Amino acid sequence: MKKENNEIEQKENKELIVKKEEKTRIGTGKWLRQTSLTVLLILIIVAVCIGLNIFVENANLTDFDFTEDKIYSLSEQSKDIAESIDQDVEIILVNMSESQEDYAKKYNSINSKITVEVIDDVTSRPDLTDEYGLTSDSYAIIVKCGEKSKVLSSYDLYTIDYTTYQQKDITEEALTNAIIDVTTDEKPVIYNLSGHNKYSSDYFYYFIQDLLDEAYEFNDLDLLTAGKIPEDCSVLMITTLAEDITEAERDDIIEYIERGGNIILFSDPNSTGKEMPNFQDVLDEYGVSVSEGVLLEQDSNRMLYGTPSAIVVTVSPYTSVTQETNMNMNACFMTTGRIDIADSEELEELGVEVETLATTSSESFYRTDYTIESNSKTAADEDSAYATVGALLKKTIDEDTTSELIVYSNNIFITNLRIAISQEYFSYALDFYNNEDLAMNSIAYLTERDNMITIRKDVEVSTYTVTKQQNTIILSIIFAIPALSIIIGIVVWQVRRRKK
Repeated sequence: MKKENNEIEQKENKELIVKKEEKTRIGTGKWLRQTSLTVLLILIIVAVCIGLNIFVENANLTDFDFTEDKIYSLSEQSKDIAESIDQDVEIILVNMSESQEDYAKKYNSINSKITVEVIDDVTSRPDLTDEYGLTSDSYAIIVKCGEKSKVLSSYDLYTIDYTTYQQKDITEEALTNAIIDVTTDEKPVIYNLSGHNKYSSDYFYYFIQDLLDEAYEFNDLDLLTAGKIPEDCSVLMITTLAEDITEAERDDIIEYIERGGNIILFSDPNSTGKEMPNFQDVLDEYGVSVSEGVLLEQDSNRMLYGTPSAIVVTVSPYTSVTQETNMNMNACFMTTGRIDIADSEELEELGVEVETLATTSSESFYRTDYTIESNSKTAADEDSAYATVGALLKKTIDEDTTSELIVYSNNIFITNLRIAISQEYFSYALDFYNNEDLAMNSIAYLTERDNMITIRKDVEVSTYTVTKQQNTIILSIIFAIPALSIIIGIVVWQVRRRKK
């Protein structure tokens, strides 16, 4: 009996051992299968990511830009210009960064006539080294159209914001302006009347640079030495006068008007009250004048903080000058005068039609007594609600000829005047609100360049360059941490499973 019991016990032990071995074998196999599947899944995910990256890179797809100001996308102006190109344009990038390559490819994605070539070894292109004097150490972007070309160096792609002292990336602005430059057959010519001005051209340096960047020619014009306004003058620009023009100059300008010439006038109020009958004769051709007094603002929401003389004016979106933008704009006029326009009967006799471009608020007032120190309206001041500070006047000369004048009763808003924002920072007058847009769009309108009438994006992007150590840390965060998390997850899962 005892022997039988031992045999039964031994048999049960053998069966138990066999079952344990089978269970271990099954568990081991299952673990290996599950681990293999996990590793395979990871490899598939990695392969898909690599494949997607290769596809996206080769397909040159447009990036998604979720930034509020769309700083990584082309501005509407750049898109419109790229779409309008009907000539073959080459953008050749020599030793440039990936970010600049990406910007160049955005133009190609909009218009296939704009092609992009990336060159890492310029010595393989002796034609470029010979024509442009490039070396293996050169960093450049060459924009070509036919026989015309423009070379952008690294210095052209960056600037310094002297209000914050940060480096700014202006690649888009430089590329768009280069494309305009090489595809424009005849550049509109802007002549700036000189000889009697209150401000020199240096005072408008950034505005003039804007004109040059957008493919205009700009020249100072002294009528006393030139004798007449050149035939190629697209727009005669007149800024605040310190003294009257001569009778000869007056006659030259009126003759220019009679042949259909266009004028843009930026004029601060004549605060000195100096008589300028000859210049007024020119303005009388359009039935307009600029006041001697100054406008002040009482609405705190329509002025720079605590400064009633720095008025935020409303720019009408429905005028010939602004309707292409399809957006509301404001400008900041500083120590601005008022535009006085003749009555409808006189305008009809002159053959002049008027469009109001910019106005003050309902709470603005007009002051002629400069000895008054109060910022508030006094009994000596005059109500001047919705005063006109910008106007377009179209004068019909005959059935085939029209002359147009755009006048702003302020000059400071297009200057390099530094306006303090705080104890540390300042901004140029041209950069406030839509000052630059208003002035540049006015020029574009007078030169019939409708594709240049736009709201210009602030394309300056602050750049941040990482060190080698910082780059290693960033790559570790991107790749090492996710991989480590996966491994830890697998280990924890196995430990918990075995405890069961």
